[in-house]
Amino acid sequence: MTPRDLAAPAAVTLALCVTPFVGLDGAMLNLLIFMMIIALAAQGWNILGGFGGLASFGHAAFFGTGAYATAILQTKAGLGAWPSLLLGVALGAAVGAFIGFLSFRSGLRGSYFALITLAFAEVLRIASNSAEITGGAAGILVRLDYGFWNMQFEDRRWFAVLAVICVGLSLALVRWMERARFGARLIAVRENEEAARALGVDVFRVKMGAITLSAGVTALAGCLYAQNFLFLDAQVAYGSWISIEALFAAIVGGLGTLFGPLIGAVVLLGVGEITKAVVGGVPGVDLVVFGVLLILTVAFAPGGLAGLAERLGFKRPGAKRIGLKGGRA
Repeated sequence: MTPRDLAAPAAVTLALCVTPFVGLDGAMLNLLIFMMIIALAAQGWNILGGFGGLASFGHAAFFGTGAYATAILQTKAGLGAWPSLLLGVALGAAVGAFIGFLSFRSGLRGSYFALITLAFAEVLRIASNSAEITGGAAGILVRLDYGFWNMQFEDRRWFAVLAVICVGLSLALVRWMERARFGARLIAVRENEEAARALGVDVFRVKMGAITLSAGVTALAGCLYAQNFLFLDAQVAYGSWISIEALFAAIVGGLGTLFGPLIGAVVLLGVGEITKAVVGGVPGVDLVVFGVLLILTVAFAPGGLAGLAERLGFKRPGAKRIGLKGGRA
């Protein structure tokens, strides 16, 4: 990978870093931060489900592990926010590796793999809802204490910048995947696992790498969520909402694309907020909009918004190198 390969991710990251300083009010700033958190989770799902073709219904398992680890290490162990975040990412990745080892050693794929990830997420949700260390049903509250080392900023714009930087790092990771042999092997496994194995690809190792990276990125989103809201309970950390939103954002934006998850998160949450503002306080109206957008994407733009843009003439750099079209690079 060359510096030129990172030009587009760096440009997008820089533009997003400037966004908080262009006069956004508190509500818009909070929306931007939440968009970045969902974009991170969606990018994590994209690594496994988009590039690897391993659809998961249980990314909440990784998100919640990262979130709870960050909160518990600060409140129970007295660690600082930054080392807690790093350990949260590591623990989330470890959970992904554990689930992957059990699943891939057993030869699970397709709907069976999706259901086993959902089962793990539900087990973790139920366990955290009753465990003392997580605060049980009452949840866990991180003490408000402004300071850089606590990753709490009086000026919320700097937390938005931090979230954007994390998204930028995930973009760099996916760009590396697109250029590295690992990415080519992962796509080969997705397209035809038996053929890839016949060509000498270590399918188990490639899948383990994919789920570990995917879980780590998603756990990072959970860590940021915990630091942003300073409160967690089982329904928030391990709830199905995050698995659904990560999946929706990746599909709507474009599976197996660099910017698809980011585009999907911005579009979904942006349209959802606009709909709520226009319609008023109708409960669940944003979820209806999410469903409509998903149906329209599957029916008319199966490559997602990124794939649609490519079909309209906006060619993505590097698509030819991977050898796939229609938003599947």
